[in-house]
Amino acid sequence: MNVPFIRNHQYNFMKKHVDKLQQACQAATDPKVVEAIRSSAIFEIMEQFPDATDWQKELVERIAELRSSEDCRKYISALEPYMMEFPRVTEKQIQKLFPKVKKLKVPNLASIDYRYVTYLSWIDIGTNKLFIVYPRDGQWIGIEGRNTPTNKKGYCCICNRHGELSLVTAITKTKPSNASPDYYKAVGNYMCSNSESCNKNISDQASLERFIDNVIG
Repeated sequence: MNVPFIRNHQYNFMKKHVDKLQQACQAATDPKVVEAIRSSAIFEIMEQFPDATDWQKELVERIAELRSSEDCRKYISALEPYMMEFPRVTEKQIQKLFPKVKKLKVPNLASIDYRYVTYLSWIDIGTNKLFIVYPRDGQWIGIEGRNTPTNKKGYCCICNRHGELSLVTAITKTKPSNASPDYYKAVGNYMCSNSESCNKNISDQASLERFIDNVIG
């Protein structure tokens, strides 16, 4: 049985390369250039799946058959049944991640399409707080930070795409051994104001995990 094996950021990575191939085909670019883009797409996508089975490799290699915008659209749609869902997390589990937050407002978890989630995030407008929930090494990690809209566009530190940004400032959870009781250090980063858009663009988890490492130590 062919089971889901593509995570959201990998799906976005594949889509980015197929979109690039589609644009090359539409622009009637030199056939050699198109084939170079096609070969590069297959090679780079295969690197995302070092332990791919034969049928998984075959699915990726179908990119070699794409010739039109319609082919590309159908190919991307055909990937959706093979997308892995973000691990399900309950409201109680989330509340345990933020024990100091009184009356934590958790999003409607039942309304989320977990196939398109790399990290779960929401903003409490009343407190201007942003919350991030992320699974790592079999455990849930919770990050809480102050969310300050910038009303400007720029590059998000998580998905590296251009869009509306907020400044997210989180207090690190580690202290030097000789630190005073009131010591604290804040980590600030510019992120997409809309985490749903960010999840649609993220194609590499490295930046997200760097941010998390900087906060939790």
